[in-house]
Amino acid sequence: MVGGFRYLEKKPLIGSLLLGLFNDSGLLDHVGFTSSIHDDERSALTKKVEGLIKPPGFTGKAPGGPRRWSTKHSSEWQPLKTTLVVEVQFDHFTGGRFRHGTKFLRWRPEKAPQACTMEQVRRESRSALGLL
Repeated sequence: MVGGFRYLEKKPLIGSLLLGLFNDSGLLDHVGFTSSIHDDERSALTKKVEGLIKPPGFTGKAPGGPRRWSTKHSSEWQPLKTTLVVEVQFDHFTGGRFRHGTKFLRWRPEKAPQACTMEQVRRESRSALGLL
């Protein structure tokens, strides 16, 4: 689900969508981002999401704070009403976060935002030796 967004550094267009999942307490935790947005779609997407700007966005763990790759600009974000659900492709999720960039696949208007939970990314804790 989309809990917020960041603008591009030099243009007032969407740079990335900030992704969230509801935790076991029902709070929306920031879990990563997707920036795989086609340039020709950024203007329309910006208009769409700017109409949904509404605090608080994330009610649990929020984006921001010092990071190895962050700049002042990259820590600024806009909160959104919890209405937009997206499907993303990812390759690694640990510690409550997508560890690599995700790829935007599609909008999911038929899915309720409250159905976007950490349970979707939990895996059974199994040893790879069991596969041998």
